Order: sequence, then C-alpha cells, then structure tokens
Amino acid sequence: MRGGKLIFVGCILISLFAQISAVKKSYIVYLGSHSHGPDATLEDYELVESSHYKLLGSYVGSEEKARDAIIYSYTKNINGFAATMEENEAEEIAKHPDVLSVFENTIHKLQTSRSWSFVDMDNAERDRIGALWTKAKFGRDIIIATLDSGVWPESKSFSDEGMAPVPSKWRGYCENNTKDGVPCNRKLIGARYFNKGIRAFNPDLNITNSARDTDGHGTHTLSTAGGNFVPGASYFGYANGTIKGGAPGARVAAYKTCWAEFCMDADLLAGFEAAIHDKVDVLSLSIGSAPVTRGLDYLDDALAIGSLHAVAKGITVVCAAGNNGPDGTIVNVAPWFLSVGASTIDREYLSSLRLGHVTVIKGATQESETLPQNRLYPLINSSDAAAHGVAQGDAALCDDSSLDPEKVKGKIVVCMGGVVDADTKTSNVREAGGVGVVIVNQTEEADYLTVGPNFLPSTMISYKHGLTLLSYMESTNKPLGNISPPESRIGVIRAPVVADFSSRGPSNSTPEILKPDVIAPGVNILAAFSPDGSSTDIMSDTRSTPYALLSGTSMACPHVSGVAALLKMIHRDWSPAAIKSAIMTTARTRDNKKQTIRDYTHEEATPFLYGNGHIRPNRAADPGLVYDITTDDYLNFLCALGFNATYLSNLTETPYFTCPSEPMRLENLNYPAISVPALDKTFTVTRTLKNVGSPGTYKVHVVAPSGVDVVVTPAELSFSRVGEEKSFRVAMTSKHRTIGKGYTFGRMVWSDGKHYVRSAVAVNVVA
Repeated sequence: MRGGKLIFVGCILISLFAQISAVKKSYIVYLGSHSHGPDATLEDYELVESSHYKLLGSYVGSEEKARDAIIYSYTKNINGFAATMEENEAEEIAKHPDVLSVFENTIHKLQTSRSWSFVDMDNAERDRIGALWTKAKFGRDIIIATLDSGVWPESKSFSDEGMAPVPSKWRGYCENNTKDGVPCNRKLIGARYFNKGIRAFNPDLNITNSARDTDGHGTHTLSTAGGNFVPGASYFGYANGTIKGGAPGARVAAYKTCWAEFCMDADLLAGFEAAIHDKVDVLSLSIGSAPVTRGLDYLDDALAIGSLHAVAKGITVVCAAGNNGPDGTIVNVAPWFLSVGASTIDREYLSSLRLGHVTVIKGATQESETLPQNRLYPLINSSDAAAHGVAQGDAALCDDSSLDPEKVKGKIVVCMGGVVDADTKTSNVREAGGVGVVIVNQTEEADYLTVGPNFLPSTMISYKHGLTLLSYMESTNKPLGNISPPESRIGVIRAPVVADFSSRGPSNSTPEILKPDVIAPGVNILAAFSPDGSSTDIMSDTRSTPYALLSGTSMACPHVSGVAALLKMIHRDWSPAAIKSAIMTTARTRDNKKQTIRDYTHEEATPFLYGNGHIRPNRAADPGLVYDITTDDYLNFLCALGFNATYLSNLTETPYFTCPSEPMRLENLNYPAISVPALDKTFTVTRTLKNVGSPGTYKVHVVAPSGVDVVVTPAELSFSRVGEEKSFRVAMTSKHRTIGKGYTFGRMVWSDGKHYVRSAVAVNVVA
C-alpha cells in the first residue's frame, strides 16, 4: 500500500514537472544583421520573414505553428524574431549554427526616481545650451527619438510653429488610426507603439493600442531632449519661466515600447528596428535593467544589441546609468552607450518652519498648498500619534495606517525621514486629518533636503534643525508652529552634486570601461507632462498638470541626448564615438563653488560617480581632439571578450570580419577615459587622438592616481590638419603601499592652450 502511494505521488510530481517544462514563454532569437543595402524592397523584407517562419517551424512542428508563435519578425536592420515557445524548444534552436543567441523576453524599467533634492536647472547651463543652439539653428533636419512610454502630442513643447517641412530623409510616421491615436506635425514627426512583447508576457494587462502617453514619463523625457520653447511654464507655480529642450529646433519622434513603467526586450528591439529604419540621428533611452555581470552577456540584452546596431548606422545612443544608488551597480555599461548619471542643479525651494512666535527654521518644500499665516497650529510628533496596536517606530515614519486620526486632526505632524517616501508620509498625514507635515532628516552625514511634490503644506528640515525642533517641542506642553509659503531662489546652493539615487561604477561586467561617462541635470527637472499621468504617484492625488518636476537618471539622459543632437547639427561627419568623446572630454569635475564635485553626503565624488564630469555643451562643440571608435573596434572588443569571428561577422553588413590574431586588451579600446581594474606592477595602455579643430601642438599634463607612477609617451602631439590621428602610450607602475587599497583616481589632460581634452583615470593596484 505504501509503495502504491509512492508511485501515485511520483506520477503527480512527474506530471507537475512536465507541465512546468511545457510552459510557453516568449524568447528573442537573435541572428545578427541584414545585408539589404540602401535599396531594400518590401519583397526583401518578406523573404526574411519567411526564413524566420521556416527556421522556427523546423523546431515547433510546422511553419503554420511558427506563424502563430512569432510575435515580431525583425526584417530591416536587426535580424531575428521574438516568439512564444517552450523552454526545450528555445534550448534546441539556440544550437542552430545561424543563431547567435536566444534569450528570454525580460523586463526593463524606466529610470525615474521618487526622491527629490531641492534644486533646478542651472541658469548658466541654460545659457550655454542656448548659445550652442544659436550656432546650430541651421540643422533642423536632426531627429531625436525616445524608446519610452510614448508622447502627449498636444503639449506646447511639441508645437511646430515656425518649423520648416519635415526632412526628406524621414521614413517614419504617426499611428493616428484610433481614438487614442497621435497626430503628427512638423515638430513631432513620428509616434508608434510596440506592445506585442508585453502582451505575450502578460495577456491580461490592460493597455491601449496607442503611442499616447498615459503616465507622463515619455512626454517628459522627449521634451527635455528636444522640446520647443514654451514661456510661462511651471509646476503649480514652481520653477516658473520659459522651458525648452536641449535641442529645441530638432524634430522629435516617440517609439512607445514601455507600458506601466515596464519595457520588454521584444518591444524594445522592435522600437530599435523602427528607429534605425526611420533614419533618426539620436536615440535617448531612459531605461534601465539588471546589471550585466559578464561581458559575454552583452548580446543577451536587447538594449545592448539594439544600440550596437544603431551605432553601426551612425546613430548616437544615450542611456540612463540607472537609479540604483547610492549602493547599487551601474547599468547600461556597453562601450557603445553614452551612459549618464544624475546631478543636482542650483535652484532651491524654501519654506520656513515657525516655532511659536520667535524661532524660524529654514526648510525646503515643493508644495502648492499653504497654511493661513495669521495663526499657529498645534505640533505633534508622529511617534506620539501612533494608532492603536502600531509600533512607535512605524508611526515615527508616518507609515501607512500608522497614525491615529483623533490625535492628528488639525495639527502639523512631525515625521522622521527615510524608509517611507516623502509623498507617502504626506498622504498618510492628510488622510489622518493633519493640516501640515514636517519631515526631519535622520542622518547628519547625508544632511540634504529631499521631499517630493505633494498636496499638503509641508517642509523638510535638516538633522541639526530637527534637534532644535524636538528641543522646542519638549520644552512646552503646547508646541505651536506654522509653515511659510514656498519661495524659490537660484544660485544659492552648491551644484552640481551627484544625486543619491544615481548608480555608481565600476561596471561588474567590463570594469576596463570606466562608467558612467558623464553626469547631467537629473533632479527636479521641469518638462512637459501628460495630463493623464500623476506627478506624485499618490492614488488620491487627482490633480492634472501639463508640466512636472521629475527626478532620475531618466531626466539626466535626455539632457545629453539634446546636446548630442546639437553636436550632430554642427558636425555632420562626426561618428557617435566622436560625439561622445567631445561631451566626455570637455566635462567639468568642479562645482559652482570651484570645488571638486561632491556626493549627497558632502564627500568628494570620484569618477565612479561622475565619470568624466558634468556636461558643458558649449565646450563640447569645439573639443579640439576626439577619441574615435569604429564599429570594427567594438567588434574587436567583443572578440577580446570571447566572441568568435564567425559569430561577430553576422553582426555587421560586412560578412568577412575576422578577429585579430592577438586579442586586444580591453583597456586598449580607444575610450575617452582610462580604467585599469588590476594593475600588476606595470601596465601600458594605448590611445589615439583625432584632430577635429585647428592645427596645433598639444602637451599632456597628468595627475597620477595615488600610489601609481604614470608616464605618457610622447608627451607632445602636433596636428597639421583636420582628421589627422596621433597615438600615444600611458605607462603605469604601481607603488607597493597602495596594494589592496582599492581604486585610486587621477586625470590626464591634453592641451594646446585653448582646448583641454580631459580623461579620467581609475586604477586598482593588485601587485
């Protein structure tokens, strides 16, 4: 009898395992590139699609089944398809000699942070971008595109007033055939949606067939990159003034590949495929993913694959570095990406806290609601207002359902900062009947003021001022206070500061490439927004706004995309690598106080936080020299990671690519920064500079990383013409006292007296 039970249970387990193995998921089958040439026809594309049906059909039983299984067939630039299949089928098709990789259709996420610091756009930065734009007005055929959550076409940021007809090179269009469709004009020249991948992942997801933006993220990023001039813009009265994108005269296009903040590999590749075919010039990707842990994983990642194809076609691809800071690892680290971290800027929003009739404490806010100023309100510590059965620690944070309405009603509630989002704290106080909120920073070491846009009078105060507040509340039986109306001031605080949420280097997969590349404004950025979206993410907040202040590397990324577009307008023959080099080597590492850029704890930041520094658009227009990189250089880099030539030859339109007989050292990719993750006594890297300015002689200046001797040979380079290239070597020798102490940092600068070509240097001494 017992044996019969075992047999029965065993049958159940076998059945369960069979069901699990038979579960169908969606996968990407990547086959490399096409060699259509510029005159490809619809028939060419149909032949490719048929080949995909034939290939998959040989594994799933028939071409008819393959037609039902295939979600996307990538036929124009990227060669491959997305299809639903069983795991064992995916494993088998991966063995086919023409298949480069098979990977599951996984999720990427938009990179907006709900943590805010109180600063806004550096006015001097606006002027510099404006001056650069004046030089580039003739280049209005440049097209910036985003892969994001779409666009709100009625926004004034996408007005086409005064714009010339759409460029003749443009192949794209707007999908406007439904009630939620998106109309085109001479500014917004493309808007398409891709949702088959996310529908395959979750068929029950309630999404529309439209490129229209319902959450605000896509509208915000696209307008930041290329939005037109809009006077009188503000967020409920904050940051009032004229807004514009980085390249306000550029054309813009939106490829909606992200839904409810999530973006699937299959949809992203479809977006890349369309953008490349449509002839965009700059792709802005405010999207993050799990950090790549091995270089060999690059071609199992839709963002890395799609962007490599785009760069090979001359498209500059700019990516968010991720919101995993301060402890999380940077994402989007492939060397063909321009990876952007986030920094603060120099506007702050002030709201003072009055205690009794005398003491006034400086605070920060971003709230449109104000209290009457002719009276004082009772103050209560949230830990003293805990609901029945709630721990005081939860109430201290103003967590969900932690406050007793009878104790809170009509009072200003003092909440401790951290753990729970500031907007959630404020919402919880509001629901409990409180009239205002004071959030006290818990740590002196990271004493920066962060509070999001809310709809209850609120202010955040520092740890030091929090002690003053708590001392006052303990000194009287009836503590009273009021929160003043907000005011904004420009140029009064240190900026830029690396945002706390901005992801840090080094890269896990290829630490030989120093990331991020640069930082750019990414905190409290005012830009266009979808009226259907929520700027606070609070369920009870039903307010609508055409403009919003958002933060994240999502917001930093399109700043750089706009600058890249401006550079493309001025320098039509520059490669994506040259544009990236110009932006990187002209970046600054000092703030507006002429001190080294700091992080949010007030400590000096390093290149693992800011890369080569904070962008300077005007300087980037005339960098003097650039570090250029070709598609073959990137393929050689992949060879060095372990990919074979047969595999890599399928990535290009030239089928005869071969790997070098001696693999390159990864450190020797001609990157505008230098990273040596394992210096064993001595190491030499090589670089090549290309002249893109006037003839001249450049001399090198080196600030060596601590514990490392650095010698550059030759120390002087002379250029007589545009396009001339000169190579040099950087020899590094370790000093024993730095072994095992981690990375140290330095810099290398080539200058002719007018131009300063800067490179960050990071070295980890191991012997």
